[in-house]
Amino acid sequence: MELLAPHDALTRRDMAERRPSPGEPIARRAAALASDLKATDIVVLDLRGVTDMTDFFVIASGTSDTHVRAVAEHIQAGLKEGGVSTTMTEGLNQGRWALLDYADCVIHVFHPTLRQFYQLERLWGDATPLNVDAEIKQGA
Repeated sequence: MELLAPHDALTRRDMAERRPSPGEPIARRAAALASDLKATDIVVLDLRGVTDMTDFFVIASGTSDTHVRAVAEHIQAGLKEGGVSTTMTEGLNQGRWALLDYADCVIHVFHPTLRQFYQLERLWGDATPLNVDAEIKQGA
């Protein structure tokens, strides 16, 4: 077996960037839906090549427990209108950290104090942030 020189080898990240994911349109739509209800600090992370758990994270903050619940429910309803259903949800009743799992995309809506505590963006620092400004400005 011949080994490639380091400069010739494709990294796992390079190979992942070439693979399209059904999670990307879900993530972009979820970011727009979160923006509709004035969620703050909306971030979409491309996790392809970083983990096999999922391809994208959407992370957003609500301003209160009620706002977190409303944003998560709005995202869930908006995606369902487009024919996309969650495989699992957690935390919708409490409103501190709502998680919507769409397999290829996992959406986290946090109360600001919990977001600061868990720091998912820092934890997944190897992920590539997607520019979703156009989706956010355009709205759902």
